[in-house]
Parts: sequence; C-alpha cells; structure tokens
Amino acid sequence: MPGMEPKKLALLRILAILEQHSDEKHPLTQEEILSRLDRDYGIVLERKAVGRNLALLREAGYEIVSTGAGCYLAVRQFEDAELQLLIDGVLASKHVNPKHSKDLIEKLSALAGPSFRRSVKNVYTVNDWDKTENPALFYTIEIVDEAIETGRQIEYDYSKYGADKKLHCTSHQVGTPYCMILHNQRYYLMSLNEKFKTLFYCRLDRITNVKIKDAPATDIRTVPGFENGIDYKRFSTAMPYMFADEPQQIEFLAPDWVLDQVIDWFGKGIAIQAVNDEKTVYRVRVLSSPEAMEYWALQYAGAVEIVKPAALRERIKTRLEEAAKKYQ
Repeated sequence: MPGMEPKKLALLRILAILEQHSDEKHPLTQEEILSRLDRDYGIVLERKAVGRNLALLREAGYEIVSTGAGCYLAVRQFEDAELQLLIDGVLASKHVNPKHSKDLIEKLSALAGPSFRRSVKNVYTVNDWDKTENPALFYTIEIVDEAIETGRQIEYDYSKYGADKKLHCTSHQVGTPYCMILHNQRYYLMSLNEKFKTLFYCRLDRITNVKIKDAPATDIRTVPGFENGIDYKRFSTAMPYMFADEPQQIEFLAPDWVLDQVIDWFGKGIAIQAVNDEKTVYRVRVLSSPEAMEYWALQYAGAVEIVKPAALRERIKTRLEEAAKKYQ
C-alpha cells in the first residue's frame, strides 16, 4: 500500500492513470479510476469527484472521450508511429549500451497507451543488438559538453577491443574538445591533441575516466584549415568515415546503378556528368577526405574507379594488389 497522498493531487493522478492505462481499446470506468487512485496513490475519492476532475481536464484541453464502456485519453503528445520511430532509433543506436537502451525504450513506451506498450516487443531483444559496452557514455557526454561550453581541455583514457572481445585502455589523451558528431550510428568526439597539435576524431564510447582540466581550450581558428571555424555541413558529405585529413576534390567513375548510393553517402551537392551516350557511366566529383575516400572506394571497388588525385589512385591500386595476393 503506498503512502497516503493529499486529495488535491487527484487531478494529476487521474491524468497519469489515463495516460498509462487507457486508450480506445482500453477505456476506464470511473470505478476503475477510483480503484487505481486508491491502490497506486492512496487517494480515496467519491465517484462524483472523479467526474469533476475529468471535466476539469477537458476544460484544460485534454481530449478525453467517454463511451458506454468508460473513458480514455484520445490524443497524446506523441503518436504511436512517432514513438515507434524513436524506439527504432534507440535500438539501432550502437553508441547506447543495452541497459540504457532498455531504460529509454521503457520511458518512451510510457508516453503511449497500453495497446502500444503491449506491442513493443523489441525492448526484450535489445541485448541481441550490437551495442557499446561502455555504461558511462552518457556521463562522458555530459562532461565533454561542459568542457566545450566552458572552454577547457579534457583528459581521458582511450580503449580498444582486444582478442578477448573486451575493451582495454591503450592510451591517455589530453585534448581540446570542439564538438560531438553522430555519424554512421556512432558518436565521435572532434578534438585537438594538445601534445601533437593535430586534429582527430575518436569514438565517445571508447572514452573512460574523462576529467575536465583547468587549462584553457585551444581556439579552433588556430588549427590549419579551420581559420573560419567549423563547417558542420561538410561532415555529412566530405567525410564518409571520420578521418581528420583536409578534404580534397576527388574524381571517380561510377556506373548508373551505383549513383543512388553515391548520393546517399555524399549528398546532392556533388557534380555528376555522363561520360557516354548511353548514360551508363558517370564522372563524379566530390569534396572528401582522401583517407576516408580510400576506404570508401575499396568498399565499392567492383563498381567505382578513382581517377583523381593520382596519389589516391595509386594507393588504392596498391591496396587492391596486396589484397589480391592474399587470395591467390
């Protein structure tokens, strides 16, 4: 039995009961509302008081529908389809560990009616998804965000997976954090390594033991290539993978059937020109990190041919030759 609550809270508790336990398929009678008020909150009311509170909620703008079988909350802050979209996003987010994923899904599900909650079975399979094992991710994000807002450096341990499939600390870093980027379903931290004065990107879920230092942050405008600050738009088009080298103009040939994926990766701002009358092969020009482009081109090696720059073309050629030897 819960502790007795004052009757003046009845209005809020009735709204909570409607939110959690009612929908079109599950209307609640006033007797059921009275029973839940007593059982869940220790509030004892007369039946007429429930009716008055329901009338007040309607006056306040809540759409409470009454039927012969009872009443239910018809309109909620989120539609079921919107909640499902958010839940799917949590499930697909590799940077959120299983426990936090389940907690978030339960909180999102609580915003819906009972029918939706019964249909959300994915919460029970969250441990089967490929997710981070770092339980301190949200804490890390808070600390990094505070350091960015206050203009200070951070120090932290950086870990990588070993053959035992567990994370192991591989280095201790000191850097100036500039921004956190969600890319390819992973969170990355863009920061300046204060020892080597080089810009790099590291996985936030690989960071542990993060602390804010008293040392002031290094202004991003002092970093070569960022004299005008950070161009956030380029992260979505110029960096298919998170490498810190300066983007360059890159030209490649691609068949028509792969253009859909090219635009998915690099956006609609790229230059595309047919190279034959049949329009089956196209010349594509993008602004991209050469190091990232090397990995991307290898992924599409059966379809895409890098034309320029020559140095990148030679690196890919060497990579392909080395790969071919492994399969001889």
